[in-house]
Amino acid sequence: MKSWQAALVGPDVSLREALEIIDSAGTQLAMVVDANRRLLGTVSDGDARRALLGGLSMNDSVLRVMHAGATTVADSAAPSEILSTMRRTGRHQLPIVSASNEVVGLALIADYLTASRRENWVVIMAGGLGTRLKELTRETPKPMLKIGSRPLLETIIRSYADQGFHRFYLAVNYKAEQIEAHFGNGSSLGVEIRYLREEQRLGTAGALSLLTERPTMPFIVTNADLLTKEDHGSMLDRHVESGAQATMAVRHYEMQVPFGVVRLHEGAIERIEEKPIQRFVVSAGIYALSPEIVDLVPQGEFFDMPALFEKMLDNGMHTRAHQIDGYWLDIGRLPDFERANSEFHDIFN
Repeated sequence: MKSWQAALVGPDVSLREALEIIDSAGTQLAMVVDANRRLLGTVSDGDARRALLGGLSMNDSVLRVMHAGATTVADSAAPSEILSTMRRTGRHQLPIVSASNEVVGLALIADYLTASRRENWVVIMAGGLGTRLKELTRETPKPMLKIGSRPLLETIIRSYADQGFHRFYLAVNYKAEQIEAHFGNGSSLGVEIRYLREEQRLGTAGALSLLTERPTMPFIVTNADLLTKEDHGSMLDRHVESGAQATMAVRHYEMQVPFGVVRLHEGAIERIEEKPIQRFVVSAGIYALSPEIVDLVPQGEFFDMPALFEKMLDNGMHTRAHQIDGYWLDIGRLPDFERANSEFHDIFN
């Protein structure tokens, strides 16, 4: 990222000086700030050109040219949120500001289109039977069902690869040969794929016992039936920063009771709630785990992720939740499969 400090100008400079700073900084944008670096406005090449065409001179104050209502992003914003704002507004440079409107950085689109390479592993649990979709999975494993123009599992791998991940382990069991034939070693997608071959079904965590080497850094574990636009790198970074040994992605889930709920006390009716909405926090099927967690997984036994978290809690380990609010769809039932196909083009193309 270019030095954003070089793109700062004071309110007393001329348009000429602002353009010289824009040119030398190479950011195509200058940020006008007060003595405390609070943002007053921005000046772009286009702003300067329009000002000159409108009759202003190079000696006029930058205050007459700057855009006071500039779009900004918070310093707490995830990279995916920043890129989304750029796409929505059509802006390639966005000042990054603190809660007090102090400039703390400059987001440039080039820095967000190319993801940094991550050495963290991604383990995808793709060995399930897909029994809830049995009519569709009789001949095809659920991860290989086509969503849009390609198999579900391919979209998942591509999503991680777009965020810089390149080392994948696929835990396979049911009709594993179809998965291995399609992906091979991953070279066609520009990634490295290895397989954890379950001789028997091992659940959503048990396949970790098949790793032939222990990871040296935190890694992602995810189910193979999830479509999401989550920023997985951000989740992993928050996991590391927190010092936790395990992070579970969670979502809010609401369910409306279709009847009037009667609240009783010793046989007497206290109140009646008509079709109340129950709210829960549920697992999103994505996890960030530190390397030592692998040691807790029993060898060759069916072992689900909730059991692994229970074991961690019993051992007094530090676990945490990571809230995700963006697009997320668990393709477990036929209506979910149909919805995924109807939304795929708009969400993933």
